Amino acid sequence: MQRKAQILDRLSFMRFLGLSIGDKVPDAKTIWLFREQLAQAGLERTLFEQFDAYLRSNGFAAKKGQIVDASIVQIPKQRNTRDENQKIKEGRSEEIEGWSEPKKRQKDTDARWTKKNGKTFYGYKNHVQVDVKEKFIRDYDVTNASVHDSNVFEKLLDETNSSRAVWADSAYRSAQKLANLKAAHFREHIQR
Repeated sequence: MQRKAQILDRLSFMRFLGLSIGDKVPDAKTIWLFREQLAQAGLERTLFEQFDAYLRSNGFAAKKGQIVDASIVQIPKQRNTRDENQKIKEGRSEEIEGWSEPKKRQKDTDARWTKKNGKTFYGYKNHVQVDVKEKFIRDYDVTNASVHDSNVFEKLLDETNSSRAVWADSAYRSAQKLANLKAAHFREHIQR
């Protein structure tokens, strides 16, 4: 529902989608199905890279440094037995007996649990690298929530960013990460 509300609320979103004020806006289910079809076709990364190339060709090159951060995306908690959870963790969800085809489609066996600031969350993490000047997302990775933020840190860094400055919160600070940044000639601005 949130995306539909954003489209209805913002003229810039409508212009981007080629809609005028009188046009019907797709409902949340239609938007979700379209996104799922893109994912199943393996086109998400391709489209992201095409859009980034378009930004670069129009002068939005990353020049002032980069910010790396991650955010948790919660999904509905799964109500599984201990045995089912064990099989899911071991990657053997196809061996779970008693799940009908509709139930299998509703179960998310890739999401995981994590704790942050004493609270427990179930879902995924969006890891992003953002250009400091333009605030555009220049790279991303999606993992289950149990993956620590720092595990995809170096993968997201842009070697072509001319300022070589990197900002991140304290989750990314370790002696090893600082040494890796120094060896790659990045200037770190990681919170303590």
